Amino acid sequence: MTQYASVYPLVTTRALARPFTYEVPDDVGRGAVVAVRLGGARQRGVVIGLEDAPPEGVEAAPIERVVESLPAPLVELALWLSDYYGSTPGRALALVAPPKRARRKELPQPAERDSLGGEPEPRALTAAQERALARLRGALGEGGGHFLLYGATGSGKTEVYLQAAADALERGLGVIVLVPEIALAPQTVGRFRARFGDRVAILHSALTEAERRDERERIASGAAPIVIGARSAVFAPLPRLGVICVDEEHDAGYKQESDPRYDARTVAAKRASLEGAVAVYGSATPRPESWERLERLELGERIGVRRPMVRTVDLRGEAGYPLSAPLLAELGKVAEGGGKAILLLNRRGVAPALHCRACGETRRCANCDVALVLHRDDALHCHHCGVVEPAPESCPACGSVELARIGAGTQRLERELEAHVPELERFRLDADAIDRPGEPAATLRRFADSEHAVLVGTQMVAKGHHFADVSLAAVIDADTGLGVPDFRAEERTFQLVTQLAGRSGRDAPGRVLVQTFQPESRAIAFAARQDVEGFLAGELERRRELGYPPYRHLVRILVGGPEREDTMRALTELADGLAGAPAELLGPAALFRLRGRHRAQLVAKTDRPREVASRAGRLLAAAARAMREAELTAVVDVDPQSI
Repeated sequence: MTQYASVYPLVTTRALARPFTYEVPDDVGRGAVVAVRLGGARQRGVVIGLEDAPPEGVEAAPIERVVESLPAPLVELALWLSDYYGSTPGRALALVAPPKRARRKELPQPAERDSLGGEPEPRALTAAQERALARLRGALGEGGGHFLLYGATGSGKTEVYLQAAADALERGLGVIVLVPEIALAPQTVGRFRARFGDRVAILHSALTEAERRDERERIASGAAPIVIGARSAVFAPLPRLGVICVDEEHDAGYKQESDPRYDARTVAAKRASLEGAVAVYGSATPRPESWERLERLELGERIGVRRPMVRTVDLRGEAGYPLSAPLLAELGKVAEGGGKAILLLNRRGVAPALHCRACGETRRCANCDVALVLHRDDALHCHHCGVVEPAPESCPACGSVELARIGAGTQRLERELEAHVPELERFRLDADAIDRPGEPAATLRRFADSEHAVLVGTQMVAKGHHFADVSLAAVIDADTGLGVPDFRAEERTFQLVTQLAGRSGRDAPGRVLVQTFQPESRAIAFAARQDVEGFLAGELERRRELGYPPYRHLVRILVGGPEREDTMRALTELADGLAGAPAELLGPAALFRLRGRHRAQLVAKTDRPREVASRAGRLLAAAARAMREAELTAVVDVDPQSI
């Protein structure tokens, strides 16, 4: 018997953001991924509904073949995501659909080689861990729930994940473990593989299409009921989901920065609700949103070792930068007595700007309204568009040779260490040093194997690494993020400093130095005391007064184009179209150019983000042709990480 299916093609254009009708056999159901013809081209699509007859006046072509069937909850999740984030069904369904083809069968290579080892047997639990695990087990048997697993670094969050996963497997349920960046989580992969062997699958963007397809098949068949990955792993096609663990839940890496701009933490919560699963969000420095909204399971302090001693170094009274006298003294102790140090400087390059002392000119990117960064190759790099140009010997504006290198980056810090503590082996972990697949884990492995070493890097070095013999952690410039005009600036600074402190002293008391020009800053003062609850209390009060998350949602509409006037005009018209929506509109406001394109944004504060984003998405779809003619692009960003 012939049926007629509503199929959303997996295309990106908003002009085609509607279902098309195709003739299908009677064994095709909702969630089938099918190959179809659309406008003379072959496309994939997803069946979202079936009827006995086509709409009046529609001549339905037959589908060409069925590629795969998606679990019903994933289809529902994708359609919700499309609506909530103001995107299109085609873009959202593409997130849950399989890759196009696979030509070989093998396990992923950036996973087997790079995972660091773990313990095959469960560890004995503390009383706090027992209580947390009992609550999770109870929720798993009662239809699910959402929990914040809060405890200092080293308090045993990963062991709770492992034992909750084991409990889910005993019930015949699957597990998803999300990490901010899979390349920086070899220890998480290693611990799960030591406990569960080849029942663990890895999903992340560095896999080839063939590797990703193979892993999906193992997951869908039930051969790999545990999935570890970055944000896209939240869409893993597990037949029955029991537990989702979101590790380091505070990390901004869970937010997708291309359309649809979903937040994997929010999507995890929705998927858990759809499937009656338990969602666990773990962090030593939780987001204010999680602290306010979720039931807390508290693990307390580190297991067996007291928290590290933190010392603030006021750079206003120090002559040395980036290495102050107190930091050099501490590094000397590491060089003399053995062990390791981790130094965080959240800027790449040698110097973040090249500045003319005569006329005040700072060399800037011709494509982006940002300063060019001086690197070790004596070239100026743009960290936004990638343009590279030779560093001038004189100022292009006035001809003066008095060019100053302002500030310091990780490459300069590496040079300073070589000059002052050559006894320490140096490793660098930033976007310039790890541009090849597998390089981050390889760098971490070499650092782990060294006896006298220092690891230098950007925020990557603060993300969940557990090295037993790190006795010193230092923040070179804690003020880097405080000057950013963003309501999350203090939150991010507090998290970064506190997280780095947690890398020190895992087996013996460690030492932490925080270098700053603003020791009285609220974020730095609370981080130095490692007072998470005190910081969050003040931050939540500030957010309440200003109407920021978690008390209201933000929806940002970003438009880019070749002409500034066109971007502002498009957003002004969009604001008119949103009149009467349940939101307070801010803007439109121009932003700095990026990759040669002017940008502007409109921000809405609202209690009903799905309604606002969905309405904005419909307005953009209606204006798609006119915007295409003006070479304008637009994206809706719900719950943006920065504004």
